[in-house]
Amino acid sequence: MNTTQFEKIKTGRGFFAALDQSGGSTPKALAEYGVEPDRYSNDTEMFDLVHAMRTRVFTSPAFDGSRILAAILFEQTMERAVAGIPTAQYLWEEKNVVPFLKIDKGLADEQDDVQLMKPIDTLDDLLERARQHQIFGTKMRSVIKDANEAGISAIVEQQFYYANRIVGAGLVPILEPEVSISSPHKEQAESLLHDAITKHLDALPEGATVMVKITIPTRPGLYGDLAADPRVLRVVALSGGYSRDEACALLARDPILIASFSRALLEGLTESLTDEQFNAKLESSIEQIYQASVNKQPASS
Repeated sequence: MNTTQFEKIKTGRGFFAALDQSGGSTPKALAEYGVEPDRYSNDTEMFDLVHAMRTRVFTSPAFDGSRILAAILFEQTMERAVAGIPTAQYLWEEKNVVPFLKIDKGLADEQDDVQLMKPIDTLDDLLERARQHQIFGTKMRSVIKDANEAGISAIVEQQFYYANRIVGAGLVPILEPEVSISSPHKEQAESLLHDAITKHLDALPEGATVMVKITIPTRPGLYGDLAADPRVLRVVALSGGYSRDEACALLARDPILIASFSRALLEGLTESLTDEQFNAKLESSIEQIYQASVNKQPASS
């Protein structure tokens, strides 16, 4: 494990950029960027276009490690290059941004008010390729729709099952049990989730380190004890469908969370912008999310 990267994630002032849209979510991400489906006729063309979008973000002067601690990548992004350099290597060596990899294969059908992850059948191969690309850690997402104790228990059990395998491979897993912001009992679901995570943390092998990515909780500070746990490297928050202004206002209320935003980070960025306009808009977005994460300032952009 890269100890410099470890310390940056543990103590750095900044936030995470989640640029890990996969096959299912890429068309929506491209549409928001102003690239409609008639611009591509197959997956290869679609992924070429989304990589061009991500490259524009990564190479922007606004995007660097002074405010962005880490970037979460889609598998195909890891396998590609930016400015002629493998993406993860480019991020760390050129931008001082720690690379993570999304490893889940999407969501299973809903059961007990949750969606578990589909089985990650290729995990060992994926982790080996991640190590070859000098990836620091991984991220895996499942979704909680309501305060169902059995469902939430199953979600957390699955997350920690894969987390233990990832730790064994020498990487740091980010567990992402997202609570839907439209859950009818969101606060209760978050309380159940908190307790389930705490129980599983106590069963981690000695020396294991994990991270947690969660929905910004209804009760600020709910995950403070997890953030203080020596086995938890960092607790980060997803934007969860909120607009950037909404997400930053909520994030600023929580004393321990930093952002790991995806759609909220890219909000307003379109292909038609000139480079000057694009960089200025990305700069504004990054600064707003940084201020909400680090200085707890919720000011609108």
